[in-house]
Amino acid sequence: MFRNYFKTAWRNLWKNKAYSTINIIGLSIGMAACIIIMLFVLYERSFDKQHTKNIYRLDEVQKFPGMVAPQKVALSMFPMGPSLKQEFPQILQYTRINSFDKPPIAWKEKKVTLSKVFWADSTFFDIFNFPLLEGNSQLVLQKPNSMVLTQASAEKLFGKENPIGKTVTIPDRDTLSYTVTGVLANIPGNSHLQFDGLLSFNTRNTAQLMENWGGNWVNTYLEMAPNFDQAALEKKFPEYLKRHMEGDRPTFYELFLQPLAAVHAASTDITHDYHNYHKFDGTYTKLFSIIAIIVLIIACINFMNLSTARSAGRAKEVGVRKSVGANRFQLGIQFIGESVLLCFIALILALILVKLALPWVSNLSQRDMNLPIFTNGRLLLSALAGTLIVGTLAGLYPAAYLSSFEAIKVLKGSIQTGKSKGLFRNILVVGQFSSAIFLIIATLFAVRQLNFMQKRDPGFKKDQVIAVTLNFSTGPKYESLKQELLSNTLITGVTASWQRLGNNLHQTGITFHPGDGPMRNMATSQVVVDHDYLTVYNIPLVAGRNFSKDYGTDNGKAYIINETMAKELLKEHPKAPISSLIGKQFGLGGLDSVGHIVGIAKDFNFNSLHHKIETLTIFDQKDWGYSEMSVRINGAKAQQAIAYLETTWKKINPGQDLEYVFLDDHFKELYHADSQVSETVGILAGLAIIISCLGLFGLASYAAEKRVKEIGIRKVLGASVQNIVRLLSKDFLVLVLIANLIAWPLAWLVLSKWLQDFAYRVNISWWVFLAAGVAALMIALLTVSFQAIKAALTNPVKSLKNE
Repeated sequence: MFRNYFKTAWRNLWKNKAYSTINIIGLSIGMAACIIIMLFVLYERSFDKQHTKNIYRLDEVQKFPGMVAPQKVALSMFPMGPSLKQEFPQILQYTRINSFDKPPIAWKEKKVTLSKVFWADSTFFDIFNFPLLEGNSQLVLQKPNSMVLTQASAEKLFGKENPIGKTVTIPDRDTLSYTVTGVLANIPGNSHLQFDGLLSFNTRNTAQLMENWGGNWVNTYLEMAPNFDQAALEKKFPEYLKRHMEGDRPTFYELFLQPLAAVHAASTDITHDYHNYHKFDGTYTKLFSIIAIIVLIIACINFMNLSTARSAGRAKEVGVRKSVGANRFQLGIQFIGESVLLCFIALILALILVKLALPWVSNLSQRDMNLPIFTNGRLLLSALAGTLIVGTLAGLYPAAYLSSFEAIKVLKGSIQTGKSKGLFRNILVVGQFSSAIFLIIATLFAVRQLNFMQKRDPGFKKDQVIAVTLNFSTGPKYESLKQELLSNTLITGVTASWQRLGNNLHQTGITFHPGDGPMRNMATSQVVVDHDYLTVYNIPLVAGRNFSKDYGTDNGKAYIINETMAKELLKEHPKAPISSLIGKQFGLGGLDSVGHIVGIAKDFNFNSLHHKIETLTIFDQKDWGYSEMSVRINGAKAQQAIAYLETTWKKINPGQDLEYVFLDDHFKELYHADSQVSETVGILAGLAIIISCLGLFGLASYAAEKRVKEIGIRKVLGASVQNIVRLLSKDFLVLVLIANLIAWPLAWLVLSKWLQDFAYRVNISWWVFLAAGVAALMIALLTVSFQAIKAALTNPVKSLKNE
């Protein structure tokens, strides 16, 4: 019996090639979209799953005076780990890390530069399950001057030699030697911590650091007891801070715990999150899943629409089968079987599409994604079960509808498909296009917001600037580099700083002496720069002067603040001109640095446009050194300028790799997650409209076929092609118009909420909704018109010759 059902189903699919093709293509596109999104979601949810302990990251909420708003940070204080473990029994263990970026490591005559190395406590491997290939996890970081390398780093430095016991040197503030005590397996791409090696934290002066309450510069991870009460523990943290910090300083901080599983996907509101590889908003992951399911539902709607639309064509088949004894259940199984068969054919095509698309998807998402459909039994079963469910659900309504025909009425030719069925199909078409139009509107706004952020003037000139990484070895040679570079006309400016614009700038406490009132203490973002920094970056001053070598006190005793800081300092005197701040005493808190405000810079976006402009202090402190050199080049001769930079670098820093990035590329990377979202939603919107049009094409084709004799009569009576096209198109276009009326208010509500996440955002313009609606209408018109014109141009003799 089942073999007979299969043969019948296959013959029916083969007999109706056009409709079968439309259904298979639509379903395969929907399935492929779902599979790809599922792979992305599974990859995102796999982050840090290799660690088996109950791990939490310790984070802070900083509420310093003068801040525009409190901010969450992923940093904590060095003494917190051991003191928390000592005072709270719920905390079983702790480990702390701090990055050492781009360290140049030497062994004998060989030198390599690693991307990132962490200082880490000896308890690192007690917390995390990173597998060691060589060495004892309890001992590798126990002694000072110990080092653990990843397998790739060890091979890069030592080749095929055994690295254990070998001594390397790293030029830090002092050149130190480290003994390699262990080799790690390479860090997987789904770990939020990415590093090339570890250095024992106890190499540094930890006794002094244990008194450093208030300095936030490490990441602290805690192993918690099973089933501990997180809320109850966090309520005890304010008292804990009071026990260890003086005065009102404890009120500037709140501590909270973040589960390791949430670090990757739930940290978009946390700043200074320097060690969170491929950080991504988990909300978007859920959004992608919902949209992918919508696309699949649209494909299923196509199947139901086309199946029920062609019900009259199979009415006699149902009548004959019933007359020879087939019951409704058997007929239902037959039609569901056809649906399942079609779905499995679509699955095969979908897997081919996924395989072809994955390299492109991996490049877009920056994830190393693959399709382990035949090596992962669980995934294979999920795909097969999902296909069976989709096929059953998609075929359930057509099966119930077709099997309900009465044999006597069918064989007499009196079967009526009914207006109710047409109404149901119309509702499904409206649902399809409402979803597609909503996605088109979302895509347009996502692209507009992304373009707005990328093209908005940040208040400084970032194009044609190369950011060059400096370290403890190359930093002291900065002045020599600068003079050499500026001697060539290919280079139009050279300056340096401790941090890069676009990154979360460090914060520090400051002291302000207004002269006619009490001294004020507050916090501010700060950046250490060379004296010509504002000139090279074209940052204008609104009052005062720039830094200058002509003033000896400018090295560490002169400060330039931004307009936001000036307004904060003058908030008790709002009518006073900001120029009145020039010459006022001003200094960094905790340091013998009291100097004067010498200038006020026009506000500029030193962070991404997700954040409002905060207070900022800029100062020149050559004794601190710089971590980055900014080189502005002649844009007309960019390749020559880069070649000259490379030659000069090798001349002054032999054996040191030149690492650089164009600053405008760095700012594009800040919005990479937003770009991923806009592109992904755009692709899904495109798939939704394609699938919807496939269904519309099929329905239009069926409508033209069903009314072929009517069209022939109309043409004989003088109807023009335009009249016929209008006749066949108007009903479908009305459905698309209704879909617009549903999609517009829904899109407005969702986008209003989404845009609130951006400090600077585009307006919700009415023309975007209209453009999306017109685009959907035109696409639908073209789809329907193709079949309508074809029907209108058919010779009426062919359709009326049997009458």
